[in-house]
Amino acid sequence: MRELADMHTRKLFALIGRDTDHDIGFQIMSSFGNGYRLTGDNTYTPTIRAAARKLASRYSETTGTIRSWDGDRWSYPVIIDNMMNLELLMAGARLIGGDEGMRIRQIAIQHAKTTLKNHFRDDWSTFHLVDYDPSDGHVLRKMTVQGYADSSSWARGQAWALYGYTMMTRELLFDQMAEEAQLFLEAASGIARMLLGKLPEDGIPYWDFDDPSIPEALRDASAGAIMASAFAELSSLTKDRALSKNCLEMSVKQVTVLASPDYLAMPGTNGGFLLKHSVGNIPGGTEIDVPLSYADYYFLEAILRLTGK
Repeated sequence: MRELADMHTRKLFALIGRDTDHDIGFQIMSSFGNGYRLTGDNTYTPTIRAAARKLASRYSETTGTIRSWDGDRWSYPVIIDNMMNLELLMAGARLIGGDEGMRIRQIAIQHAKTTLKNHFRDDWSTFHLVDYDPSDGHVLRKMTVQGYADSSSWARGQAWALYGYTMMTRELLFDQMAEEAQLFLEAASGIARMLLGKLPEDGIPYWDFDDPSIPEALRDASAGAIMASAFAELSSLTKDRALSKNCLEMSVKQVTVLASPDYLAMPGTNGGFLLKHSVGNIPGGTEIDVPLSYADYYFLEAILRLTGK
């Protein structure tokens, strides 16, 4: 086991040494992060620390955010997905410690605060991407790149938002930062209430809540799985009993429907994936009505959270 971990560590260090994008948080926490959380084996920690430093290097004091994508299509793009990667910074900050650890934790908190200020509409729905002017930090434009329209609510973006602010609440409570935790709990609760009012009867969202072809529009199992996991965790964090009950019931409903023949693939089919019917990027013409690895990941995580594992 240790030899296998050492091999993966070398491969990940090679990855971390190159230019990368914000997705390093997904990559590390779903693998090395879980390995360390479940085993306590310090073999995993050098990679987590190195990855956290790499992600933190993408932060701009001017914008108060971590840059998501590179390239010249936008000036300084920040996507709502980036909230998910803050878990790496929070974990890395604890492992690094000292002044550097405190700085990395503050980067995560400031990114979440800036995103809260600029990504959300009055009804708690979120844009996918906010583009900043890197010279002074003002917002240049807001759009929804992978959704139906800039003004629409792309389902997976709403799922990332719910999960991201719920996760930050948990992480800050763990670090005994009650004021910031309460701020992000209020955000997660607002997003949850918005989603509970928008989701269809079976709980599995259409790929974009504003697609005019609903109810013929495609569903997105990946967004449903992410929401299910986030709803399960939020139900245990909020002190609002009605919201807790509604979140838990929705999580159970979503997992139950995803585990039905409508979404759960038969063994030996679907390329070995668990879930069918996820949607990656319809405007980009990619990953349309297909299995996706992160759909399976958050589906399993939701089950584990609901069963107390």
